[in-house]
Amino acid sequence: MQFQTFTFYFLSAILLLAALCVITVRNPVHSALFLVLAFFTSAGLWLLLEAEFLAITLVLVYVGAVMVLFLFVVMMLDINLDRLREGFWKGLYIGLPLAFLLVVEMAIVLGGKYFGLAQMPSPEAHATGYSNTRELGRLIYTQYVYPFEVAGVILLVAIVAAIALTLRRRKDTRYQNPARQVTVRREDRVRLVSMPAEKSKE
Repeated sequence: MQFQTFTFYFLSAILLLAALCVITVRNPVHSALFLVLAFFTSAGLWLLLEAEFLAITLVLVYVGAVMVLFLFVVMMLDINLDRLREGFWKGLYIGLPLAFLLVVEMAIVLGGKYFGLAQMPSPEAHATGYSNTRELGRLIYTQYVYPFEVAGVILLVAIVAAIALTLRRRKDTRYQNPARQVTVRREDRVRLVSMPAEKSKE
């Protein structure tokens, strides 16, 4: 067995095990750590496909930013694990048929005539000096520039909507109105008082 094939099956086994632990482990912190392991092994699979930019982006963005923030929030919250276990068996009769359906669909797709080593051979080795980062940038800013811009606008709208939905004003908190601060004049805040000088009496 070739080293690349062995590495692929090894990383795939770790990825499946980590993904299974993400949904079965009851501790949220342990589940998030298994998700980090799944991201790392996915990055390894991207490296086998010679997609170094996507692999390092997956590690930097999801593991280095998203999952660290998620772990920080989970560890700061006081989560009652007993309450999390209460509704597990209630949703099992819905989860098991859906899981079985997903397994059947994956078996049909992956076991069909469109997948396999004959239909999907290993990617050819690129020449010296090839950069998939440059090629990806060229495609994004030339052929897919409009879908890229539309995706950026959609993400911006989603961020603004998330901030607007979570914004809550409390009556007992003090806040400043930037619009009123900009329109403030000196005469509204400062009053000059002219006082005549007086000599001290000794």
